Amino acid sequence: PPGPPATPQTQTSPSAAPNVRTAPANNPAPNAAPAAQPNAVQSPNAPGGQARRPPEAPGAPAGVPFTRRAPPSIATPLPAAPTPTQELRPIAPGAAAPGPRRLDDFRSERHEVQEGGRTVITEPGRVIVRDPGGQEFIRHNEVDRFRFGARDIRTERVGDENRTIVIRPDGSQIITVVGADGRLLRRIRRDPQGREIVIIDNSYRDPRAAGGFYVDLPPPVIGIPYDRYIVDADGAPPDLIYDTMEAPPVDRIERRYSLDEIRYSPGVRLLMPSIDLNTINFDTGSWEIPPDQAAKLQVIADGLNRAIQRNPREVFLIEGHTDAVGNDTDNLSLSDRRAESAAELLTQQFGVPAENLVSQGYGSQYPKEQTDGPSRINRRVTVRRITPLLDGGAASLPPPPPPR
Repeated sequence: PPGPPATPQTQTSPSAAPNVRTAPANNPAPNAAPAAQPNAVQSPNAPGGQARRPPEAPGAPAGVPFTRRAPPSIATPLPAAPTPTQELRPIAPGAAAPGPRRLDDFRSERHEVQEGGRTVITEPGRVIVRDPGGQEFIRHNEVDRFRFGARDIRTERVGDENRTIVIRPDGSQIITVVGADGRLLRRIRRDPQGREIVIIDNSYRDPRAAGGFYVDLPPPVIGIPYDRYIVDADGAPPDLIYDTMEAPPVDRIERRYSLDEIRYSPGVRLLMPSIDLNTINFDTGSWEIPPDQAAKLQVIADGLNRAIQRNPREVFLIEGHTDAVGNDTDNLSLSDRRAESAAELLTQQFGVPAENLVSQGYGSQYPKEQTDGPSRINRRVTVRRITPLLDGGAASLPPPPPPR
């Protein structure tokens, strides 16, 4: 394994340090230092397991940018994603996505109301919820993303469920099932012969989840090098990209999680390695990916297609993140739209099946570089395999690291 990472070149506050743990060395020294305190990381390469934080300076191996969050102040379910205001119609392959592509174009269309102690903000295509503790969550309707290249789209009601059926030119169908409350229940692929694969089952609700969407997990134990846990796509070889897209969880998965729990619970997402697409640069206030940036997704798309071909039920979360410049609501909306834009491009230009992708924005909540100023490192899109989280991972541990 590689030696200890370089000394950090930037200062971070103790509260901002990554809140994860790494597996201790196999044979710690008899007089090893005590276990790391909260908000510290035990480095398996440090003598005696000495606690240290991973560096967060530009160019240094990235530390884990997630911290454990307090449960939502109001443990009630989030509002459903907004329903399309117009009838869904197919969009020809290669056609530009309709509607504005900058925040300035619709910021004035936001509406804010108070509901049960929470602030609910609606804007075109999005619902943002701010709880009394200041945490914000965002939802959008992903069915719109399946319209590209579709032959036909129809909707039907079966009991209390609403189904949107996207029919593709080859006769296959993508069926999105939502409940009476407008929440996603299942996503199904039906091939031309009528055989079905359930890709996402979001109907499961664990009583321990706050409001049915938040799970408060302790930080996982990280037993792999940080540059294999968070992979920077810039310069990463294709085999590493693919290996990360098929990597097992870094710690035990105790049960299956719903898609909502994965979206909104950082402790759950931390169980899986991720890839930062730090090769894409967005214009300020925009989520449109310029043509000269799009080609940089080729290696990511190849890895996704290879993994999905191996297992058609694979699901990958496309995450959007911003720096801290600007207000929280703008950043959350912008990050969510950038994640969706990356997912759209992966499907339209590189043929990644839309049904195997989900997207979610997190604004500036999880920075890699602890700064309130502009940061290219923090303006990023991340890809994370979440299939083991949806399936429960058979409650198994990943293989132990090789002995040193």
